[in-house]
Amino acid sequence: MPAGSPGASGTLRPVMSRLAYIDWMRGLAVVLMFQTHCYDSWLSPEARKASSLIKWSQLGGTLPAPLFIFLAGVSFALVTEKLREKGVARNAIAKQTILRGAEVFGMGLLFRVQEFALGYPWSPWTDLLRVDVLNILGLSMMLMGVACWVTGRTSEKGKAGQEGVRRARNWGIGGGLVVAAMVAMLTPPLWTTWRPKFLPWPLESYINGVHIFGKPQPWLFPLFPWSAFAFAGLAAGFYLFSGFAKRKEGLAFVLLGAGGVIACLLSILFDSSRLRLYAVYDYWHSNPDFLLMRCGILLVILFLVYVWCRWGFAQKGFSPIIQLGNTSLLVYWVHIEFVYGRFSILPKGRCSALKATAGLLTIFLAMLLLSFARTTWKKRKLKAARAGFAATAATAES
Repeated sequence: MPAGSPGASGTLRPVMSRLAYIDWMRGLAVVLMFQTHCYDSWLSPEARKASSLIKWSQLGGTLPAPLFIFLAGVSFALVTEKLREKGVARNAIAKQTILRGAEVFGMGLLFRVQEFALGYPWSPWTDLLRVDVLNILGLSMMLMGVACWVTGRTSEKGKAGQEGVRRARNWGIGGGLVVAAMVAMLTPPLWTTWRPKFLPWPLESYINGVHIFGKPQPWLFPLFPWSAFAFAGLAAGFYLFSGFAKRKEGLAFVLLGAGGVIACLLSILFDSSRLRLYAVYDYWHSNPDFLLMRCGILLVILFLVYVWCRWGFAQKGFSPIIQLGNTSLLVYWVHIEFVYGRFSILPKGRCSALKATAGLLTIFLAMLLLSFARTTWKKRKLKAARAGFAATAATAES
């Protein structure tokens, strides 16, 4: 990644300063994930009934997964755009991005093995094949790699250089929106009337999240509808790196926020309509109208986070939210064991709201320290590598 990027005024400014909203938004997802998991794991039945805290917590818990998957699409567009600008061939870009997706998918399988091993003998063996967020993140990245390979043909057929990159970017925006819409529209029948029951349940789970329960489960993360968030993020990412967004960055984000509001209003309008396209109407789980609402909310959050990072205090000194966003995979992986796993720092299902909140604060601080240690170690390793390279170059020159 280059050290700088053209800003709205045409001057050069740090990439991380310009793209801090991505890490801040990812850090927001991490914090919302922490509170959801902590209260869900530790609150006693009495505390759940006596307070509305768990309801608000669960409401906030509907955002982390869509945020993570949406931002994966945005980041994927950033990587693809940078490689195209460097003149890397589309086959090489596809190979690199698809292999990265396969790596994340492998991490998802490894995570399930870890959870099963640490939960043994209480964990059922079927948990090894459960469709989780990392699995769908990896598969979505691989599918986005294929989509970008297909749309990248325009840069080879058309003019070379920046014109080819621009054409491929525009095709990427359109392709991302089309795929997201197709996934959303196919989700209801694949969950009900068109269920691929001929597939073994581990494979069908990746389509509709059926797992071992005989019907799709809304708490799992199948490709339909969750991959739609990735492709929506891909379209948004290519839009944010378009020439218009680079020239008029603020206006580009205002239009995204306005588009999010319009999407939410359309979702409400379609839900109130008497016209029904599907035999089974389930707004809150599988219907395209609800996915449209959540995509609208994501766009509004993206706009607000951008405003906070550009004109607020998000980048004034050390930002714990951005820090957590930089290491979201690590803290996701680790905190699960100290909240849900065998090494839970508090007794599960037996805590008051106050005690669970204290545990949440402890998890937040511990994961922040872990995140800081990780980035510090990486910086030192990079500094040592650069020093070694400089010494080798000086020796060779002499």
